[in-house]
Amino acid sequence: MQTQTHDLTFTTSEVRKRYVSWDRGEADREWACLTLLAQHAPGVAPKPLRKETSDGGPVVVMERIPGEPLGGAPLTSAQTASLGRALRRLYDVPLEAVRDSGLQERIYGPTTHAAMVAEWLGDSSDLTQCRDAEQVQWAVDAASAWLADPDSLPEPQLVALGISDLNPANVLWDGDICRLVDFEDGGLTDPAYELADHVEHIAGRLAGVFDRDALVDAVGLAPEERERMRAYRPLWAAFWLAMLLPGNGGFRRNPSGTTEAQAKHLMELLT
Repeated sequence: MQTQTHDLTFTTSEVRKRYVSWDRGEADREWACLTLLAQHAPGVAPKPLRKETSDGGPVVVMERIPGEPLGGAPLTSAQTASLGRALRRLYDVPLEAVRDSGLQERIYGPTTHAAMVAEWLGDSSDLTQCRDAEQVQWAVDAASAWLADPDSLPEPQLVALGISDLNPANVLWDGDICRLVDFEDGGLTDPAYELADHVEHIAGRLAGVFDRDALVDAVGLAPEERERMRAYRPLWAAFWLAMLLPGNGGFRRNPSGTTEAQAKHLMELLT
């Protein structure tokens, strides 16, 4: 799996984001998302300024917005409330406008993700490299069985615009307002699916960055959406387990025992 998708350069007023390839359409998705937000939810994300090509790669130039990346510590109540408002404004971009923009389903979207995760979990991994191979195998088998059950997950919906990757580093806080950056994987999605992804993101979950219940309240998910979110959380926990298996970058980058901790977390969601 490709880990580096872009390079960033900064001036006092602009950010130039050069993508390493055209293959996955990141530049087009980013431009479309930023354009929609500038029109329908100004202030949530940087304004798009222009598109360029540099050294054969696509470039999106956007305004530089104030703030420092979150992460490493739990959000304060003010940060959670502001992030919830930003996500709500994102999800409230008119669906017709999103469809008219030409944006398709987000990367790792609700119609395809379960099959992909099942395939990744089914790939052979040398679990002897794990601290507790038996525990990890147990979780892999349980997740695979859960994913094989057609009743495990809700019927997919594509009803809103989403950012896709809410690594806490993609949330900028200026002391008053949270703003969102990095829409290269964004597109059509389901708010419940998005929130499940966000609260299960390993960069936020391991550091306790997001208060799950407080964030859901701040976004204002309806009761039916909260049920859908709960149903989707094991899918994202299984995704991160797959990313943390030996042979994948997550296994190399994280401390020993992280895979076992993810296996334990997944089993807690499944029981």
